Amino acid sequence: MENQKAYLQISFAWVFAIIAGIFILFLAIFAVTKFMDTEQTITETTTGKEIGVSLNALETGFEEGKTTFITLPVETRMRNECNNNGVFGRQTIQLSQKSFNKWGDYGEEVGFSNRYIFSEEVIEGKKFYVFSKPFDFPFKVSDLVYMTSSEKNYCFIDPPEGIGKELLNLNQKNLLLDECPENSLQICFNGGANCDMFVDQNSVRKRGDIMYFEDDALMYAAIFGDKDVYECQLKRLMQRTKQLATIYDDKASLISNQGCDLEINLFALRTAADDFSDSWSLTHIKGITEDLDDKNDFGVCQLW
Repeated sequence: MENQKAYLQISFAWVFAIIAGIFILFLAIFAVTKFMDTEQTITETTTGKEIGVSLNALETGFEEGKTTFITLPVETRMRNECNNNGVFGRQTIQLSQKSFNKWGDYGEEVGFSNRYIFSEEVIEGKKFYVFSKPFDFPFKVSDLVYMTSSEKNYCFIDPPEGIGKELLNLNQKNLLLDECPENSLQICFNGGANCDMFVDQNSVRKRGDIMYFEDDALMYAAIFGDKDVYECQLKRLMQRTKQLATIYDDKASLISNQGCDLEINLFALRTAADDFSDSWSLTHIKGITEDLDDKNDFGVCQLW
């Protein structure tokens, strides 16, 4: 009986030690996992801020018609989001990065009030191409930034001569002309069959959506951006146009007081920009901007 009792005591001690060890190991794994998740979120948020800073630097040093790229150390997903609340609205990006062959949660939003990035809602890869074009309406409103993953090819079929030359000058490896590799997105001008996008004089059609544009800068924005991103960024650009029109109106008054009369009235542009609803409205506003640009070009004194 005493031997049996001692045996039970030893067995219970071992069982207790095993259970305690398992519990301690679970706590250690849980703590490490939480720490790693927190560190990954911090890394993703920091990387997002670094991308924003690099875009600021790139924009100030951007040459029109030149491509640059951003390379990240691990596979990364970037979510491009936009809202048009407030005076200028806000551009935000969030990053998720792959760790141990698993995608992490998105980091915190990183936002900019003076940035206009056009891309798919989510782009993925290690290397991202970036180029920029100014948007004039009729004065310069902002530079538009186009971002694509190096893992996705865009093939432009029968583009106008000017667009073709610009694409060649960009020398961006995922922007191709006419000869389309397998799995590339095909952008067709002047009709076509089996195309992912169709571009005509003032619209881009893709995935059943239509986005309207009035210049090459917005055409690229519609090609590379999802409809929700495109329409939201366009509203933000009109908000900025309205504010800039107010500033130019004040400048016109100042110049007139100095003896140089101007026949430029920006009230119609401010009103149209304020009433802007979607890209379909661009056709109406374009008529206003063309008239203003003509008056500015042929005036004795110029506002922009």
